[in-house]
Amino acid sequence: MPLSIRLPKMRPMEHQKTARPLKLLARMREALRVHHYSYRTEQAYLDWARRYILFHGKRHPKDLGAAEVAAFLSYLATERKVSASTQNQARAAILFLYKQVLGVELPWLSEVVQAKVSKRLPVVLTPREVRLLLNELSGTMGLVVSLLYGTGMRLMEGLRLRVKDVEFERREIVVRDGKGAKDRVTMLPENLVAPLQDQLARAKQLHDQDLADGFGEVWLPEALAVKYPKAGKTWGWQYVFPSPTRSLDPRSGVVRRHHILPETVQKAVKLAASRAGIVKPCSPHVLRHSFTTHLLESGYDIRTVQELLGHSDVSTTMIYTHVLNRGGRGVISPLDQI
Repeated sequence: MPLSIRLPKMRPMEHQKTARPLKLLARMREALRVHHYSYRTEQAYLDWARRYILFHGKRHPKDLGAAEVAAFLSYLATERKVSASTQNQARAAILFLYKQVLGVELPWLSEVVQAKVSKRLPVVLTPREVRLLLNELSGTMGLVVSLLYGTGMRLMEGLRLRVKDVEFERREIVVRDGKGAKDRVTMLPENLVAPLQDQLARAKQLHDQDLADGFGEVWLPEALAVKYPKAGKTWGWQYVFPSPTRSLDPRSGVVRRHHILPETVQKAVKLAASRAGIVKPCSPHVLRHSFTTHLLESGYDIRTVQELLGHSDVSTTMIYTHVLNRGGRGVISPLDQI
């Protein structure tokens, strides 16, 4: 799911407080947790439901229908100028509210048009630009960014990596619960073996100290936490990139050591790109695009690359063939043949 995007201030009426929407949102929160939505998605959906209710003057959603949903989505697109993906996230949140929380059948669902997401070519760094970027990073941030480029993992997949899923002997990394709740296997770059072993040694010291202080439990998926109540304190389940500080779990209230925040990595990449003089928009996800393009340029089969990325459909991977270092669609310009 795409993350919530902070919008400008809403209309004055949208800031008014009321007990009924809050009670309804509490029910929605419970429904989201029953359906095992991530915490970030939970926060985004609750925020959209609140905005929808307040946009219509605190009227109960049961009293609203397709016209009101369409009006809210149109308002986001025309007045707030949100992207199509953000508008579609708001739509998904509202439909979840109706179907899963209120139990309302949606015969008018087909009337609520889903915004068409623009098809844009991914931003790809050249190998030289990747080297310049990595040269501006060091320590843990340098290792995280190198791992993202070297494996093609998404940012959250890299940060959620557990100790048990790093296979040094097989030179592979098991990506658990990736996008679409799928597992996959990707390579472990030879150049990162020693740095990763050093990182694990530092993480082990933190974990041992946490255990000595009466902590040391890491978050586990709900089903696993129930089935194996002591697994959260074992070394294998700890994060490879633990946060330097402990924090309070917003759902359970338990004090745990989470992984490094994604915003920390995003900021580090942005600053490093600026120092390196890279003018392209640069984010951690650009490294995944670059990983894919550079593999295809090296002649690897597109089906192999598809499996490494975890794409369900090869057509998703095919978009990278349009940005290979061969000019527009691999066609030689007639000017170069004169």
